[in-house]
Amino acid sequence: MSTAALRLHVAAFGELSARTLHDLLKLRVDVFVVEQECAYPELDGRDVEPGTRHLWLERDGAIAAYLRILADPGGVARIGRVLVAPTARRQGLAGRLLTEALALVGERPCVLDAQSHLAGFYRAHGFTDTGPEFVEDGIPHLPMRRDPEGPHR
Repeated sequence: MSTAALRLHVAAFGELSARTLHDLLKLRVDVFVVEQECAYPELDGRDVEPGTRHLWLERDGAIAAYLRILADPGGVARIGRVLVAPTARRQGLAGRLLTEALALVGERPCVLDAQSHLAGFYRAHGFTDTGPEFVEDGIPHLPMRRDPEGPHR
């Protein structure tokens, strides 16, 4: 990807254009289903929930990084589907996008299931392990949580 400026986008499902939705879903499938070789139901129904927010960084009209924030029960935010496009990796975009997401989450508790090899990245953003490692779609994961009064403050 070029060095052109990045634009942050935040949208509910109903605010996504058909083209943007297509591009977001294609990138998610390209990374999670094809690259990581995980055959799973990528379209899980949660993208359309009223509390879901889609965040992405765009450069030159291409999606460089993406994640979604879900509204879990009890006022807990859940971050998932975190990815960086292969052409945009190693530029700090995941950290930038996660910082934007956490600002949007605000004072709510936030959870995620981190791929185990990325747990240190999430710990650096204030998340702590909340349970034992588990395998999902052939990839080890760790459940993690960030509380408003946590170590990031």
